[in-house]
Amino acid sequence: MTHVLVVEDDLPTCREIEAALCDHGFTVSCVNNGREGLLKALSEPFDLIVLDRMLPGGLDGLGVLTALRAASVSTPVLILSALSALDERVRGLRAGGDDYLTKPFEFIELTARLDALNRRRAEPVAEPRETRLRVANLEVDLLSRSVRRGERLIELVPREYALLEHLIRNAGQVVTRTMLFEAVWNYSYDERTNVIEVHMSRLRRKIDGEGEPPMIHTIRGAGYVLRSPE
Repeated sequence: MTHVLVVEDDLPTCREIEAALCDHGFTVSCVNNGREGLLKALSEPFDLIVLDRMLPGGLDGLGVLTALRAASVSTPVLILSALSALDERVRGLRAGGDDYLTKPFEFIELTARLDALNRRRAEPVAEPRETRLRVANLEVDLLSRSVRRGERLIELVPREYALLEHLIRNAGQVVTRTMLFEAVWNYSYDERTNVIEVHMSRLRRKIDGEGEPPMIHTIRGAGYVLRSPE
């Protein structure tokens, strides 16, 4: 079972995170300051760490993260922060963070991001590079960047291809709009734009052809999922 260390100084937030992660099937340990979090991460094995950026007591999240990486602790770390500026996210990632989620956030996105970190952590290091991704009769050739559903060749523009590749790599998992925006557009999601919806609508029309069972689904209030037709 995946064991997650949560370092968060706000007790109500910490308890809410703990409840959400436990409901998701994780085992959770919570601490509320940087020094205790660092000691716990150094002394016990954890699969993932959720680390608040702003912590009291003289050792903030970046300090904890820097000390962990200096001690060769490679546990994936997701940083939580109310600081949403680009330079703050860059600082967190350069300090050794594996992902960065700004507050306020939805718990479904937190668990989705932790699932993604967990999958990357569990991937075998020496596996040969994959050249094709397939779900049911939908196939993406990563070398030629071509897409087929059955015998039908599907023409996609680069942004549609990038969206599909991200969806098929996470097949069966809910991918949030924020995650798609960061993966495909490389910057933070702006709720005022409908660019995701426009591109996803075009992609869906191409992938789910007339008479074919749908593979791309909208999960209301969460994001999108690509899965094998039922």
